[in-house]
Amino acid sequence: MKVKPTILLASLILLTAVVVIISCKKDDSGSSSTSGSISALTCSGASFSGTATVNVAYTGTATVPYTGGNGTTYSAGTQISSTGVSGLTATLQGGTLESGAGNLTYAISGTPTATGTASFAISFGGQSCTLSLIVGSEASTSCSSLTGVAQVVCLANAFIATLTTSQQSQVVLTLNLTNAKRWSNLPCALSCRNGLLFSSLTSAQQAAALALIQAASGTATNEGYEEWQTIRAADDYLGQSASGYSSGNYVIAFLGTPSTTGKWMLQFGGHHYAQNITYDNGVVTSITPLHEAVEPHGSFTVNGTTYTSPMASELAAMQDMLASFSTTELASAKISTTFSDCLMVPGSTTNTFPSTKQGIQVSTLSSAVQTKVMTAIAAWVNDLDPTTAATYLTTYQSELANTYVCYSSNTGGTSGTASSFFTTNTDYVRIDGPSVWIEFVCQNGVVISGQIHYHTVMRDHKRDYIGL
Repeated sequence: MKVKPTILLASLILLTAVVVIISCKKDDSGSSSTSGSISALTCSGASFSGTATVNVAYTGTATVPYTGGNGTTYSAGTQISSTGVSGLTATLQGGTLESGAGNLTYAISGTPTATGTASFAISFGGQSCTLSLIVGSEASTSCSSLTGVAQVVCLANAFIATLTTSQQSQVVLTLNLTNAKRWSNLPCALSCRNGLLFSSLTSAQQAAALALIQAASGTATNEGYEEWQTIRAADDYLGQSASGYSSGNYVIAFLGTPSTTGKWMLQFGGHHYAQNITYDNGVVTSITPLHEAVEPHGSFTVNGTTYTSPMASELAAMQDMLASFSTTELASAKISTTFSDCLMVPGSTTNTFPSTKQGIQVSTLSSAVQTKVMTAIAAWVNDLDPTTAATYLTTYQSELANTYVCYSSNTGGTSGTASSFFTTNTDYVRIDGPSVWIEFVCQNGVVISGQIHYHTVMRDHKRDYIGL
């Protein structure tokens, strides 16, 4: 059978049109790769190349960590407009995924129209999260040229300047022992804490407060500022099922007036986070008490963003430390007491450190195991700014030989198997040195039944509430 030329020509034209339509289809998701695949995208761990200021043109990049990359090449995405604070766009830059963990780069440009948080809803490889860029005022931006305590003081005063007179009277309080000990691990908002609730702050005030906290905190992935933000997000997750839990119920306060010459304390925290940092004459003189905990203990998704466990580094460090002990060393370190919570409980005005250290002395352990003990200590100390953390780690290293490790419960704990530790309610470990004191305990879930969650505290025998 012959095909008429006119029919053949019409078919070719139709086929060409179909090809053109398919080749012109555009991916507007922010990523034009359909083969790129990742298992997690962590906006809370993003870093930015520069600070943003209201009404000032901004050009910079955001580096967003991912895990589970499949090693494929991907092309640039389309512009994603900011919400919250408008005026900015973020555009995925092309590249090649790592086979595992890596970073995506987004180019950000534009002029932010207000102070606060510019949010970008980004998606890539089947994962989504919200990228947040803090937009500050000219006053807070001027602090960026400073470093260390001088920068923290500058940002503290920039935050105070955003507050009303009434708010200032609530956030700057007297530095005394009663106020210093007013912190808790309960979802009790201001009834058991000092300062101002984040829910009571405007977006500009929140941005200024977060810029201060970020400067005072550690910068590493899953540590410091990122951990603080993720723990707050975990409370938002709990708030979907129970009342009293919210990132807005976290607080910020100053005991004494922020200064590079005077003595004052920065407090920030809430249900599962409490940081108390004391500054004196431009030097950090105390980094404790520090309380960190989390429920749920694994990954969770809230407001469209998936978070990895904020206590992952602390858990892994303690598991690795105990697993590095020999069977004989584990037997020496184990004590019979059962703990339902940390012994040095948050906010107590009566509890004191035990006079006798328990467990195994670190000086009897091999150098490799001693390194594991220091790594465990660092998982808490690194939540402070890097300069301060380095100073305290040097001190705790010098005292390591006279430090003790004890643990209880962990009935399935086995030498050489890290995952066998901290799996059940009352599983507990303690590091007790001449200065440092760290406790880690498993508790049954409060909101999420059938799942354990972690409570921890770091204290210092010599420096808690120093001089009060």
